[in-house]
Amino acid sequence: MKEAIILAGGLGTRLRAAVPELPKCMAPINGKPFIAYVIDHLQQQGIERFILSLGYKSEVLIDYFQQLASGLDIHYAIEKEPLGTGGAIQLACHKTMTENVVVTNGDTLFKVNIPALAHLHLLQKSDCTLSLKPMKNFERYGVVELNSSNHTISLFKEKQFYTQGYINGGLYALKVNAFLEKKLPERFSFEKDYLEKYYTDGNMVGSIQDEYFIDIGIPEDYNRAKNELV
Repeated sequence: MKEAIILAGGLGTRLRAAVPELPKCMAPINGKPFIAYVIDHLQQQGIERFILSLGYKSEVLIDYFQQLASGLDIHYAIEKEPLGTGGAIQLACHKTMTENVVVTNGDTLFKVNIPALAHLHLLQKSDCTLSLKPMKNFERYGVVELNSSNHTISLFKEKQFYTQGYINGGLYALKVNAFLEKKLPERFSFEKDYLEKYYTDGNMVGSIQDEYFIDIGIPEDYNRAKNELV
């Protein structure tokens, strides 16, 4: 896989006190925006073309990347109004050039082994392959369960306290045409209206990856990122 969609239109409401007036993915971490760390990792994993899904203060991101002059092959899908995670991905999919793409969040860094993810995705002929992070003693995330025989998703469980489980790390391998063929509405939730609605078809699998993971959605983890990322 050589192409990635990055969801970069989040408001960052819970981070507003720490990062006022910026899209969440532009929160500064040791001299550069968080999304730059996401892109750096994806490049290291072989991604060459990027489509940023933008909404809130899209001009801030566009200005940053234009001034960066890094030679990145970067394109923009801009929401005129909030479309939800699913609508944003759907809009960005119309700008893709390959059959299978990586999709991830601009405010989450999950250092997934993309070649391993792509191998499982293609081997299983999956419509969508989720990167799953093993975690212990948490309540901020729901849990994803797998069929052990073939890695297909067997169940999504709601947020509550879990002593252990696999969480959806928010990074996916997505078969573009299969996704667009669902004829989903213009505005919808990728998690609720796509993943949780269609996983029972058996065309979604999970790739367990116990790699570095951080989501800067709350000030505590934003501050942790400043200590951990260089």
